[in-house]
Amino acid sequence: MQIIAIGASAGGPHALAEILSLLPGDLPAFLLIVQHVNKEFSAGLARWLNLQTALRVRIAPDGGRPEKGTVFVAGTDEHLILRPDFTFSYIPGPRDNPFRPSIDVFFHSMARYYCGRPERKKSMGILLTGMGKDGAEGLLALRRAGCYTLAQDEHSSAVYGMPKAARKLGAAAEILPLGKIAPAILSRIYGKS
Repeated sequence: MQIIAIGASAGGPHALAEILSLLPGDLPAFLLIVQHVNKEFSAGLARWLNLQTALRVRIAPDGGRPEKGTVFVAGTDEHLILRPDFTFSYIPGPRDNPFRPSIDVFFHSMARYYCGRPERKKSMGILLTGMGKDGAEGLLALRRAGCYTLAQDEHSSAVYGMPKAARKLGAAAEILPLGKIAPAILSRIYGKS
């Protein structure tokens, strides 16, 4: 099963809504969103995103498994990871990471346990608008592990911090405007590998 993992911060909800609105409800992949947001707001974000898309949007449950055609949103102030048994787990550390939940932490777990297998070569990591640099090093880990990586371009970003950090590291195979990210996802899943 393909994973489309998306990290976002400032300006992220509207960017996410635009991407999700263009994806079909029968997508043969699952999406995982790590948006910098307090746990008090994550359920509301999931409900709002659910109104923007034909896909089912829900909070990623601790111990739960990914499902095709579903968007999972990191739902606590702890860091979400993908475990080797292909289940979600929330972990407290690293505690010194000011971004909670951390995009880097999820991307690194995905790179470690998921990306290197040939049947998963269509999986993607995407870094959207946001302040700081969370997600840039994790996106680089994904690229090195064999997953395809994208970052949002400067012009369409509300805050060009995280995508800029990814560009500087060479972490993104492609830099795209927001309007071209959903078509790139569909092309990757249904078209070329």
